[in-house]
Amino acid sequence: MAGNVKQTEKKFLTAKRVIQRFLKNIKHILLAQFNKNIYTRILFTNVIVFTFAFIVLSFISNLAVKQIIYDQVQQDLLRKAKRVNFVLTKDNNLSWEKSDSDQPVAKQDLLRFLADSFDVRITVFDRQGTILSTSAEQEVVPGSKVDAKFLETLASRETQVTRTSDSETGQMILIAAIPMGDTENPEDSVNNGILLETKTTSLELILNKMNLFLLIGGTIVLLIIITLSVNLAMHISRPISRLATSIAEVRRGSYVLNDEEQVLDEINVLAGQVNKLALRLEAIRAESDRMEREKARLFAEISHEFRTPLTAVQGFTEAIRDGMVEDETLRRKYLDMIYTQTLHIARLVDDILALSRLESGAVNVEKLPLDLVALAQGVVMSMEGLAESKNNTIRVEKKVESAVVLGDWDRMEQILRNLLKNAIRATENGFIKVGIDSRQGEVLLTVEDSGVGIPPNEIPHIWDRFYRAANQRGINMEEKGTGLGLVIVKKLVQLQDGKIDAESELGKGTIFRISFPEFNSKL
Repeated sequence: MAGNVKQTEKKFLTAKRVIQRFLKNIKHILLAQFNKNIYTRILFTNVIVFTFAFIVLSFISNLAVKQIIYDQVQQDLLRKAKRVNFVLTKDNNLSWEKSDSDQPVAKQDLLRFLADSFDVRITVFDRQGTILSTSAEQEVVPGSKVDAKFLETLASRETQVTRTSDSETGQMILIAAIPMGDTENPEDSVNNGILLETKTTSLELILNKMNLFLLIGGTIVLLIIITLSVNLAMHISRPISRLATSIAEVRRGSYVLNDEEQVLDEINVLAGQVNKLALRLEAIRAESDRMEREKARLFAEISHEFRTPLTAVQGFTEAIRDGMVEDETLRRKYLDMIYTQTLHIARLVDDILALSRLESGAVNVEKLPLDLVALAQGVVMSMEGLAESKNNTIRVEKKVESAVVLGDWDRMEQILRNLLKNAIRATENGFIKVGIDSRQGEVLLTVEDSGVGIPPNEIPHIWDRFYRAANQRGINMEEKGTGLGLVIVKKLVQLQDGKIDAESELGKGTIFRISFPEFNSKL
C-alpha cells in the first residue's frame, strides 16, 4: 500500500514538472515573440488588453445580468405567492387546519391547478413545520417537515425569499415563504404558511445564450482588433524600419536619406532629426576630408619649404667638407650662405609653431585697453633703421590723438611688425606709412608702402600658407619671408575681434587695412 502511495506521488511530481516545463516554454516563446519587434508588441498588447478587458467585462456582465434577473424572478415569485395566499384564504370551501383531514383531493387539485398556473411548486405547512399539503405529492410526503428557517415567517408575519440549490443537479432554486392569511390584520391569527418554489431553468438558458452571444461578439471584435492592430503596427513599424535602413546607410557612408514625408508626426520629427544628423555627419566628414587634404598639402608645402634651404646647406657643406673650396673668400661666402639658410629654416620653424598654436587655440590673448597710436609710434621708431637700410622713409600719420581698443599689446605689436617687415621687404627707395584713424565706433589701422605691389589675381591667395607673390619670389634669401607671416597676422587680428583686407596696385604699392572695435570706457 505504501509503495502504491509513493508511486502515485512520484507520478504526480513528474506530471507537475512536465506542466511547469511546458508553461515555462510557452512563457519563453511568448516573451520572445513579444520582444521581437514593435510590430509584435503592438499586436500582442492589443490582443492581451482586449482579452483581459473582455474577460472582466463578461464576468461583470454575468454578475449584473444574473442579479437583475434574480431580482425580477424574486419579485415575480413574491407576487405569485401573494396571489396564491389570496386564493387559498378566500376559498371558504376548504379548511387548512391540521386537524381537518377532509377534502384532501380537493386541496391537491387546487394546489396543482395553482402550481401549473404559476409554474411553481406550492407547499402548505403549519406552525410546527409539518407539511399539510403540496402540489408535488409524489416528491414530498405530506406529514414531513419544512426547514426550520421558514417557521420564522409565521412568527414575524413577513414574507421572505431564500436561495438554495438542487442537491442532484446543482440548479438554483428560489423559495418564497409567506404567512397564510391576512398579515396586515393583527387580529387575524396566522397558523399556516405557504412555500412557493421555482427553478431558474429559464435564467440559466438566458445566461448561456448571453454568454454565447458575448463569445461570438467578442471573437468578431477580436478579429477586428487583430486586423486593425496589424494595420496599425505596419503603419508604425514600416516608417521606423525605413528609418533604421536609412541610419544603416549613414553608417555605411551614404548621407543621402529618404526625405519622403511620414504619416506619423513623431516619425516625421525623428526622421527630421536623423536627416539633420546625417547632414551634420556629412559636413563633419567633408570637413575631415578637407582637413586631411589640407594636412597633406601642408606637409607637402613644409617639405618643399625645407627642401630648398636644406639642399643648399647640404651642397655648401659637402663642398667645404670635400675640400673643393680652397679660396678663403669663397669659403667664407659659402659659410655665410649656410648661416643665412639656417636662419631662414629657424624662422620657418618658428612661424610654423606660432601658426600651429594659433590654429589649435593654444595662444592666450589678454584683451586690455591699449592705445594704437602709442603702439604704432613705438614700433615705427624701432624699425626706422631697417627701413633706412633700403633707403626708405617710415612714418606714422595719425588723425586722432588717441585710438583705444581692447587687445593684447604683444600680439598687436606682432601684427604691426609683420606687416612693416613685409612692406620694407617689398619697397626700395620709397616710403612706408602707418595710418591711424577713428570713425563710426571703429579704429582703422593702415600700413601702406610704395613697393612693387601684388598682382590683382594673386591678392585672394596672399592669406594662404607659404604663398608668395610671383614678383617677390626672386628676393634674396636674407630678405625672403616664410610665406606664413600674413596667415599669422590674419589669425591674430581675428583673435582680437578685428578684420583685415588688402588692396594693391602692381608697381605702385600695397595697403593693408585693419579695423578694430573702438573701446569706450564709459560703457
